[in-house]
Amino acid sequence: MHAVVTGASSGIGAAVASRLLADGWRVTGLSRTRPPIDAPRFAHRPLDLAQADAASVRSALDGLEPTALIHAAGVLRVGELGALDAEAGAAMWRLHVAAAALLADALAPRLTDGGRILLIGSRTAQGSAGRSQYAATKAALVGLARSWAIELAPCGVTVNVIAPGATETPMLNDPVRAGVAPKRPPSGRFVQPDEIAALAAFLLSDAARSITGQQIVVCGGASL
Repeated sequence: MHAVVTGASSGIGAAVASRLLADGWRVTGLSRTRPPIDAPRFAHRPLDLAQADAASVRSALDGLEPTALIHAAGVLRVGELGALDAEAGAAMWRLHVAAAALLADALAPRLTDGGRILLIGSRTAQGSAGRSQYAATKAALVGLARSWAIELAPCGVTVNVIAPGATETPMLNDPVRAGVAPKRPPSGRFVQPDEIAALAAFLLSDAARSITGQQIVVCGGASL
């Protein structure tokens, strides 16, 4: 079992990579900086997905025959109507949506029966004041996943989205949030990265082979 994990240098991506390694997977991490992971079954390939094109993605994936793709790389930029930053919106689109499409386009032909594509979305896709551009990119992942799920179902490949709520990662306290303090969900605690990683591990397993084209929200009740 071999997984390609983007954003493996921190946050949810790092948690997913660590969980899969613990479960016996071989993991290749794609990120700008090398993740602090020291394991014999882990390899790092540098790639800035925010600036990537088809050629650079295919070069980074050269020679890989993975079982699964997990696209966890992400960034949050906030902005209210009347003060939207077009470049910030475009940067989030490139990293969240365009990169997902480039990766899936390159890897899908290599995925055999039992293959998995998993996109890390966000509960914010359901709407959040001041985060419309971010929400739009995460909502777009659902459209990609559902469309790819239909295309790849005959091949035995599943495609799903995990949509976390506020998760205890560096992004949660990113100063670029412009002083917007994260709200605790009804559960009273933020989601933990290892909880997302556990769900990812299940969705990559044979037990989840009938789950495809779905968005699973993990938010401690914030979406209620």
